[in-house]
Order: sequence, then C-alpha cells, then structure tokens
Amino acid sequence: MPIYDAIGQSYAHSRLPDVRIVDSVLQLLALHPGSVIADIGAGTGGYSRMLAERGFNLYAVEPSAVMRSQATPHPRVQWLSDYAEAIPLPDCAVDAVVCLLAIHHFSELKKAFREMNRIAKKEIIILTFDPIAGENFWLYEYFPFIREYDKQVFSSLKDVISVLKEITQGVVNIYSFMLPPNLSDMFLAAGWRQPEAYLNPQVRTSMSAFALANPAAVQKGINLLQADLNSGQWNAKYGHFKQLNQLDVGYRFLYVKNSK
Repeated sequence: MPIYDAIGQSYAHSRLPDVRIVDSVLQLLALHPGSVIADIGAGTGGYSRMLAERGFNLYAVEPSAVMRSQATPHPRVQWLSDYAEAIPLPDCAVDAVVCLLAIHHFSELKKAFREMNRIAKKEIIILTFDPIAGENFWLYEYFPFIREYDKQVFSSLKDVISVLKEITQGVVNIYSFMLPPNLSDMFLAAGWRQPEAYLNPQVRTSMSAFALANPAAVQKGINLLQADLNSGQWNAKYGHFKQLNQLDVGYRFLYVKNSK
C-alpha cells in the first residue's frame, strides 16, 4: 500500500500548492505553454493543476488512491495511477519531468530516475531536502525524532546528485529554495516563522515526519513547544526568525537539461 494511503487523507486541506514554487519551476524550465510535463509523485494534484492553469499539459503520476481521490479535475491533467519506478509512458513522451518533494518516498531512486530520464525529451527538475543543510532548524529542539527521520528517509544531497548524474549523463544544477514566511504548502519546515502551526493536528497529519512518529514523542514535543510559547521562552530563543522575510532550511531544486 502506498505510504500516502495511510497518511495523506487530509492533504488537500493543508498541502495547497504554493505559487512561488510553481514560479520557480517554470523559471527554470523555460517551456512554452502547450508543452507536456509529467508530475511524478503528484499527490493530490495541486501542482499539476496549477501548471495546467498556466497552459501546460500534464500527466500526474500518483500511486495512492487516497491522494488521487482528493484531486480537483482539470481538462489538461491526465492521471496515471502508477509508481515512479514504472511510468506507463513511452520514451521521450514529455518535454519535461517535475518531481516536487517526493523522491524520499521512492522505493528505488535509481530506477525512478531512469524512468524520468527515459520519458523526458528535454529537462528534469526535482525539489528535495538536504538534511545536512537543514540540521540546525529550531523545530528539532522540540521534536528531535524528526532529525533522525530526515536522516533515514532523505538520501544525502551528494548521493542524490551522483545518481542523477549517472542516469542522465548531464550536468546537475543546484538552486536553493528560500522559504517565504507564508507558504500555502505546509510541508515540514513551512511553519518556520509560525511555531503555533505545529500545534495544529491537521497540519501535523500532512507532514510525514509527524504522521509516522511515535504519538508519545510527538505529544512530548507539543507540550514543550506550547510551554515555551506560553512563557515567552520560544520568542527569547527564536524570536529573531520572525524578523526574517525568507529562510534557507535546506530545500533544493535540482535541474538537469537532457543530453539526448
């Protein structure tokens, strides 16, 4: 059973696509409207739909029926209920492949990258997380199990790039995605300037690091965070974050122009 059949039931409520991520993707891809894009690990289809609204044609590849059931239909989005490791499209079927915050849940990264490279005529763009760059994020103080989770599920950026280079035989360009303070897509670090967000169970449910964790460990962290917010201790230690307009927590775009 896909992992998101278990943890993705409220995704459509708190994991809304963020326009700045879409803008970043399109700026890197530089494709003309009407081009065909495959969105691998499309989830509830928010990013597929937003790209379709910009005039692109999408294949949304997502194995989880729970995730697909939350999608809002769009005439330019065609859904494929398949895995990244076996994409049912012919060679060079799409102009570009995008994969946004999904590769850490692939069972065979090399096989998935091989499939992406096979179907893409021109470009591949991946948004992922570098656990080393993000290791000092304040959230770990309250939920230390997340640091261990990140190290377990996220391959090092160096290893991901190495595999991507091997498969594509191309140059992998790396771009930092600086997090704004008001992301609509509430992935793990999206609340970096909104500590109260992590007290919301609906928000936590859509973050795999919380959804898959020991409930007692989660509750312990909630209690600590709530106490520090109430006492002003969080503000004394981390209040400077609220003065920032963006933050590098380790999210990275990897871009490859196909050498075919």
